[in-house]
Amino acid sequence: MNTLYPIFLKTEQLDFLIVGGGNVAYEKLFFILKSSPQTKVTVVAPMIRDEVSALAKDYDVTLVEDVYAPAYLEGRHIVIATTDSPSVNHQVYEDARARQLLVNVADTPELCDLYLGGIVTKGNLKIAISTNGKSPTVAKRLRQLFERIFPEDMDELLLNLHRYRSTLKLSFEQKVDRMNALTQELIKNDD
Repeated sequence: MNTLYPIFLKTEQLDFLIVGGGNVAYEKLFFILKSSPQTKVTVVAPMIRDEVSALAKDYDVTLVEDVYAPAYLEGRHIVIATTDSPSVNHQVYEDARARQLLVNVADTPELCDLYLGGIVTKGNLKIAISTNGKSPTVAKRLRQLFERIFPEDMDELLLNLHRYRSTLKLSFEQKVDRMNALTQELIKNDD
């Protein structure tokens, strides 16, 4: 059953906590910052990989070399557990849920309120891909496919359409009709 609801968050208004400092933490941090560079993130782990440290230098990322403690949840909105310890990840989940925080435990769908799906970003165009946690690898491959398919100048098209739409002095319904007619070429089948 497909019960997930896709949603786009203004992550620059949220505070993230990543528990863990290894490869999985790097991957989660990389994609969060790629999609939303202004996101405030704190990474807590007893050891933080050099790649995580290097990435953190260019963004609003705080690195804390320490073991996880519930106090690190204070002021957070979204928590991501990426440690290689199932007991620590489960504790993070329990602590986050007790505080009504959204939590994702990497590679453990039953301990997730949300999934960090594949995201294609071409300027202002964002496409989120989810497999309901069934196959992150398929989501990754689809993201790679869409990144190749959509042209780099996609943002130019979006900005031009936005400018054109803002010049229209029509009712909302008339604007929708005009924009639908104008963009019909995007899905035109050349059969």
